[in-house]
Amino acid sequence: MDLLNTLVDKGLRRELPTREEALAVLATSDDELLDVVAAAGKVRRQWFGRRVKLNYLVNLKSGLCPEDCSYCSQRLGSKAEILKYTWLKPEEASQAAAAGVAGGAKRVCLVASGRGPTDRDVDRVGKTIAAIKEQNEGVEVCACLGLLSDGQAEQLREAGADAYNHNLNTSEATYGDITKTHTYADRVDTVKKAHAAGLSACSGLIAGMGESDEDLVDVVYALRELDSDSVPVNFLIPFEGTPLAKEWNLTPQRALRILAMVRFVCPDVEVRIAGGREVHLRTLQPLALHVANSIFLGDYLTSEGQAGQADLDMIADAGFEVEGAGTTTLPAHRADVAEAATATAGGCGSHGGGASLCGSAGSGDTAGEAGCGSACGGCSGHAETAPVPAQADAGEVRPDLVSVRRRGAGTDLAPNA
Repeated sequence: MDLLNTLVDKGLRRELPTREEALAVLATSDDELLDVVAAAGKVRRQWFGRRVKLNYLVNLKSGLCPEDCSYCSQRLGSKAEILKYTWLKPEEASQAAAAGVAGGAKRVCLVASGRGPTDRDVDRVGKTIAAIKEQNEGVEVCACLGLLSDGQAEQLREAGADAYNHNLNTSEATYGDITKTHTYADRVDTVKKAHAAGLSACSGLIAGMGESDEDLVDVVYALRELDSDSVPVNFLIPFEGTPLAKEWNLTPQRALRILAMVRFVCPDVEVRIAGGREVHLRTLQPLALHVANSIFLGDYLTSEGQAGQADLDMIADAGFEVEGAGTTTLPAHRADVAEAATATAGGCGSHGGGASLCGSAGSGDTAGEAGCGSACGGCSGHAETAPVPAQADAGEVRPDLVSVRRRGAGTDLAPNA
């Protein structure tokens, strides 16, 4: 297939595909799906080998967000019966993070609902970062706290944060259709603030909200232009009690094509399968590892994911290996930029990206979307015990695939990691 040969060649050279080529990937047929995955896999292996980076979410503050993001279970007016609690203490967050690190996570992602942090919140998160790093040597920490004010990114870097996550979620043209309380430009501004402070920037998207192929290509091209080190790809979890509860638009095949398009446009960055992978990829999750090089381990922000051990078994059975703490995630040409930026900024990472990014889980239900700076659909996985069909038609409503998180951070029950 000439298209795929062209995209592989461009990916190996880090050359940007044309918009027509990116759109053509999304338009391929199911008969061509394995060819698309194989082509994207060549690009993935060129830059990341067979390594899979594990990331672990800790929801520092859950629910009661003043923002109105349509996809989020923590949004203003949400009727989703999620956990609601205020800030975890540093020692509580550190204990939660340790479970993920013990399971193999290399990066801990600290998320808090809300529009954005106060300076007091930033100081609180700084103490939490210190507690986590003291207990877990070598762990990377990414913060996801919403829209940043001037100086806050620098405060987080000085406190030891390695990265900052804030997802664009969808195209600029359609952003106003899903959120009214802040703008697409607000999100871009926060990603730029993270870059300028020497933090590694993580920013991604949510697929399945009713957007067009053109919208998907627009947001991925915008993410490449922002030079995000990490691009979390979230698949909308239609959480009961949110405006998008009936939007079941994805099939496993569609989800794989979206991941492949992202890999071709962003060949040498960390592409993470984030929120909604269990719900929408289902039994095709192992195929997605041939395209993406990063996943979240265990549960999400407000929903449950498959068992952590199941994640590890899936990686091993598919012929991949968990990326170790001593390995730099990003390829050398990006890591070198990161080191130079760190030396200049005095920080611990940069948009060149020595450490790959976290990114908040982003999709079906936000951690408080502006609050967590992302569409936390990652916040919505499905319970490991839920019956998952091998195939379901797009548009079929399957609330049984979504289970609210009742364990881990903010509870007295052990986390799933």
